[in-house]
Formats: sequence, structure tokens, C-alpha cells
Amino acid sequence: MQRKYVRIGAVLMSLAVALGAFGAHILEPIIGEKATGTYETGVHYHMIHALGILITALLAGKLGESRKWLWANRLFVIGIVLFSGSLYLMAITGWKWLGPITPLGGISFIVGWLLLASAAWTNQSK
Repeated sequence: MQRKYVRIGAVLMSLAVALGAFGAHILEPIIGEKATGTYETGVHYHMIHALGILITALLAGKLGESRKWLWANRLFVIGIVLFSGSLYLMAITGWKWLGPITPLGGISFIVGWLLLASAAWTNQSK
């Protein structure tokens, strides 16, 4: 699990940096201030949770892997896709119907962090 999620986290971090640069240098003049704010929120949470994946993968090596660590990482990936992905698409396309998807990603983030806390607290193996 550890190497796989280090790779996933690193790729997602590089994608977050690229999307942030794209938003700041190319999109901002095109989509307007409000949509840019929405896009930046997506980048912010994308970056935080990609870093969370990296940290979680490294901690799992120190504290012992468990299903909770694995599911925390899976939920962070799902959260990035649903939360940040829906914000990116809403900002770029104006598709407001994606709005109800965003909170599902937020819930994925929250549950992922709670699983991470539980795994660290109990230090349960598989």
C-alpha cells in the first residue's frame, strides 16, 4: 500500500500544482473572478488531500498498515475527484447541476480524516 499511495499522492500533487498554475495564468482572465474563486477552492482542497495521501502512506510505514489507512487514502482520492473535480468543472463550464456532487466529496474527505485518526489512535493491524 505504501509505495502505491506515495505514487498516487505525488501524481495528484503535481496535478494540483499544474491545475493551479493553469487557473492563475490562463483561466482567470477568461472565467471571471467568482468562477476563479471556485476553481481556487478546488485546487486548495486537491492539494491538501494529495499531501494527506503522501503523509498517510508514509505514516502507515511507521505505525503499521491497516484497512483504515487504506480506506482513508481511497476516500481522499474519491474526495479529490468529487469535490475538486466538480468545482473545476463548475468554474470552467458553468454547469451548476454539479453542485450537489461537491458535498459528497467533502463527506469523503471528512470520513477519510476520521478513519485516519481512528487508525492512528487504535493502531490496529488489518
